[in-house]
Amino acid sequence: MRTILAVVLLCSAVTTAALAAEPSPELIAYGKTLVEAGDCAGCHTADPAKPFAGGKRIDTPFGAIYAPNLTPERDTGIGAWTDADFTRALRYGTAPDGSLYYPAFPYPYFTRMTKDDTLAIRAYLGTLAPLVSRNKPPELRWPLNYRPLMRAWNALFFKPGLFEPDQSKSATWNRGGYLVTGLGHCGACHTPKNYFGADKTAQALSGSELDGWYAPRLDGAARSGLQSWSAEDITEYLQSGRNAKSHAGGPMAEVIVNSTSKMSDADVRAIAVYLKDLPPVRREPKVTPPDDAEMKAGQAVYAKFCIACHEADGSGAPRIYPPLPGNALLQSINPSSTLRVILDGAHTVTTPRAPNTGEMPGYAKQLSDAEIAAVTNYIRNSWGNAGPLVTPAQVAKARGQGP
Repeated sequence: MRTILAVVLLCSAVTTAALAAEPSPELIAYGKTLVEAGDCAGCHTADPAKPFAGGKRIDTPFGAIYAPNLTPERDTGIGAWTDADFTRALRYGTAPDGSLYYPAFPYPYFTRMTKDDTLAIRAYLGTLAPLVSRNKPPELRWPLNYRPLMRAWNALFFKPGLFEPDQSKSATWNRGGYLVTGLGHCGACHTPKNYFGADKTAQALSGSELDGWYAPRLDGAARSGLQSWSAEDITEYLQSGRNAKSHAGGPMAEVIVNSTSKMSDADVRAIAVYLKDLPPVRREPKVTPPDDAEMKAGQAVYAKFCIACHEADGSGAPRIYPPLPGNALLQSINPSSTLRVILDGAHTVTTPRAPNTGEMPGYAKQLSDAEIAAVTNYIRNSWGNAGPLVTPAQVAKARGQGP
């Protein structure tokens, strides 16, 4: 009898402990907000019918990497991982078997996250439907396909450590800094990279080319940065995908739909406050205006194809057709995003705050490389704008990178 009673008591204790270990609904809900802020679905969902099951191809200058399965399936996902396994992967880029992840997985940013936040993310991921989806091996060029080389990369470029609040700044600023430099990993796209694919930390958030697009400057540069944007402008852009100065396109449109438009007002405002406080970290180039012949050629193309929506003075219709004067992305040192829009067209993203759509047709078939270069130079150097000269060769290269 005593033995039976002891077994019953032991089972009861184990059951009680297991129940106590179950994450609370509040923790799961908080984890969901963190997953959205980190745009985890953006990389880890290849098939919308199989969210977080991985398989999405991520192209890098060194080859392709496929995002892994984050569902709690035990054999092909993370269902068998411990909390320590998950924290080590997220904050240190180390898999449960001791192998190292490639920094296409942005652990150099996630290392700044608190342990509580990493466990909240794990709690939410644990509630997803477990899906069988085997992880695909990377397709990297030799010798980068030799994963142990990552130890040298980490030694040179990875600095683990939590986000350190600046006590001289407000709580809102520090929250924004935590999101921008940590969970939101904004620099993964917006910070230029060195030859080895690591951030040029001295030029943080000063713009970088990405998959045929240009992730623009997020610092306070006068022409091509956010100096002319208010915190309210940034907030509106991140929440709706547009504001009176610009519309989101390309990879950023996906980030807004999947991530920032779902974030809390307080967190988006914190990001805006942090970004508005960033000084320019590198000089904008001195621009030599195109010659008169080039400007006249561009003006002729503009008058035929663009003026109906964007108006003769480039003013457009803010939040419907983006204005061109003072447009920061338009004046970027790298014209890739402008060329992508002209070649392929644009589709205004829809969000709960801005459900109306807008379309711009692509002109890849109607216009030659020289004509696209001319109209690009015209809009980049009219109405007070100043952007470096675009050549037909650059247009041809962009054309080759299109869909």
